[in-house]
Amino acid sequence: MIDLNADLGEGFGRWTLTDDDALLSVVTSANVACGFHAGDPSVMRRVCALAAERGVRIGAQVSYRDLAGFGRRAMDVPAGELAAEVAYQIGALRVFAEAAGAEVAYVKPHGALYNRTVHDAGQARAVVAGVKLAGGALPVLGLPGSRLLAAAGEAGLTGVPEAFADRAYTPGGTLVPRGEAGSVVTDGDAVVRRALGFAVDGTVEAVDGSTVAVAARSLCVHGDTPGAARIAARVREALESAGVGVGAFA
Repeated sequence: MIDLNADLGEGFGRWTLTDDDALLSVVTSANVACGFHAGDPSVMRRVCALAAERGVRIGAQVSYRDLAGFGRRAMDVPAGELAAEVAYQIGALRVFAEAAGAEVAYVKPHGALYNRTVHDAGQARAVVAGVKLAGGALPVLGLPGSRLLAAAGEAGLTGVPEAFADRAYTPGGTLVPRGEAGSVVTDGDAVVRRALGFAVDGTVEAVDGSTVAVAARSLCVHGDTPGAARIAARVREALESAGVGVGAFA
């Protein structure tokens, strides 16, 4: 059994990025932007309503406060401030989730914050502190072996390891930085092949050709990857054809 998640609600005002409607027909968990890297109240409300209608679990995708950089720029935010901002984002999304008859079921950092919490224990603890401040003992999605999952476990929260079907991996099991060539896998056949590798064998081929073990309970397909909805549908079909159950972890 594996969860299939995607980043959704990454529009703002009249500007749209992700095909939320199509992706919500495929994924089992929706990482909804909470206004700090993308998303606004109207977008958040619409995505929560669609997710609730289709039985998709709603997750808060929290970010550094960086709309101009889409949350992908490195920042140094004091721990107390970051914890408050994480709690703020969860609380904002919770209003719309509950209005739709659902709930915020988990938390996942976005972009630069996600990558920072792989190795930065202080920022990882701040994110977890924000989750605790928001209440509800929510599970936290993160990279296997990351400081974030360790901090979640230490705080009594469930850490959920995830893998990325459309991102390149280093031999150390981390994601290749987006600024490097080949960091994003856009070929549909390759994404499907990698998804099956994660779900069936628990491995992925790194950029140097080596095989890396990756134990994941959730599999991410980025919503802003070209053809994301079509690729996600192919991934789900391939997983189910291989006998892998697809279902939400939360």
